[in-house]
Amino acid sequence: MMTTRGKFTENLQSLNVPRTPGEREVTQEKEHVREYSRAMVVVAHPDDAEFGCSGTVAKWCGEGWEVVYVLCTDGSKGTGDRQLTARDLARIRRQEQLAAAEVLGLKEVVFLGHEDAMLEPTLELRKEITREIRRYRPDILVCTTPQRNLDGGWGVGHPDHLAAGEAALSAVFPTARDHLTFPELLGEGLEPHKVSEVWVMMHPEPDQFVDVTDYICTSAKALAQHTSQIGGKGEKEVGEMMREWRRRRAEGKPMEYAEAFKRIILDRPRP
Repeated sequence: MMTTRGKFTENLQSLNVPRTPGEREVTQEKEHVREYSRAMVVVAHPDDAEFGCSGTVAKWCGEGWEVVYVLCTDGSKGTGDRQLTARDLARIRRQEQLAAAEVLGLKEVVFLGHEDAMLEPTLELRKEITREIRRYRPDILVCTTPQRNLDGGWGVGHPDHLAAGEAALSAVFPTARDHLTFPELLGEGLEPHKVSEVWVMMHPEPDQFVDVTDYICTSAKALAQHTSQIGGKGEKEVGEMMREWRRRRAEGKPMEYAEAFKRIILDRPRP
């Protein structure tokens, strides 16, 4: 699951487009050219990334980035099948995630192994995520929003999503940056690292829209690997759903299919 290491140059164009209800009007100014080659996605469960950002991940991997997933829980609770034990479900979901990673071309999948549905943004979880940030040194980190969403949308208020988002953001800043925080990581050979940007999924006011039109088939195929979570749907039906979701995200924008994020730039030059 290794991809060829390469540089990617991002030069964002100015966008001034109407937003759907609930999204504020955003003008995205042209940023100076940034060269990135590594990304990390931190989520609570197997399949969270495929639902939320697999088109973007497929795009990055296709352009030569090294992308790593960090999964906080074992996914051992997400079933209505009374015949499945938590241990069996965790094993199944791990294999599903590895199959999705193969489709996307990920560099690595890190399983932290916390119990599903019980995740909390503890110092221990923050330390574990910090360890992986320092190990893989991403330019961009993608995570879920730590804010509870009460609009009835997908993933509303899942405590594991909130905990994973909070822990990931806290790991990025300031923990991964500061050598005096968790100094024992230095003894593991893990030097501090400054993440350049954070992209937050499921944010109510996204301002970063990624054109995933050329990668929608790969995105759908990756999601289709999570057979325990998609209600018996085949790859064709999953693809139809994915296209509808991404088409709605692209409304009013110069692209057919899009994924949306709240973009936080951490390395802006000081005035």
